[in-house]
Amino acid sequence: MSKSTCEVIRCHWATNALNVPYHDEEWGVPVHDERRWFEFLILEGAQAGLSWDTILRKRQCYRELFDEFNPDKVARYDAKKVKQLLADPGIVRNRLKIAAAISNAQSFLKVQDEFGGFDAYAWKFVGGVPIQNHWKSHQQVPAMTPLAAAFSKDLQKRGFRFVGPTIVYALMQATGLVNDHLVRCFRHQPLSHPTRMHIKDLLGKGPHTVSEL
Repeated sequence: MSKSTCEVIRCHWATNALNVPYHDEEWGVPVHDERRWFEFLILEGAQAGLSWDTILRKRQCYRELFDEFNPDKVARYDAKKVKQLLADPGIVRNRLKIAAAISNAQSFLKVQDEFGGFDAYAWKFVGGVPIQNHWKSHQQVPAMTPLAAAFSKDLQKRGFRFVGPTIVYALMQATGLVNDHLVRCFRHQPLSHPTRMHIKDLLGKGPHTVSEL
């Protein structure tokens, strides 16, 4: 069998031992777990100004230091805990990002109360079904979209920080709200036939309808 026949084609950014497993197993897979949503919110915010590989290297430390991304616990972090976090090189030691993770946990809990879960809130923005893109080259993949800008604006209105449109679009890509694998990537096809997930739960809840979002 020829080398070309055996070759696995991936998105251009998946090139090393850190990001290949993440690309193959996680990126673009629809998320519905509340803690996983909170994890990606923290990690995407921490990435601002840094590479995703840097965050992947620190991911396990984040899990340990942030109580397995339990928003109830993170929302109650005090000055002593912040001091501990700032002293640990296993995470991004940025005071603003750490403070944002704590305040975002508090906002996350409010969204859960209002919508019955952050999952229901987030999936409203795409009508309960992942957006399917068909990019042929990585140059076509946008850094943000009008929908990401609208999502970002709503998050900021609810008190979230480090959730600009570019960060939010990265969040949407990571959590499967949008399928941005290139069409020739081996992961595009398996993720291109979504079901209408939780749509009955999404409709009629909260201040917006799906069509409005």
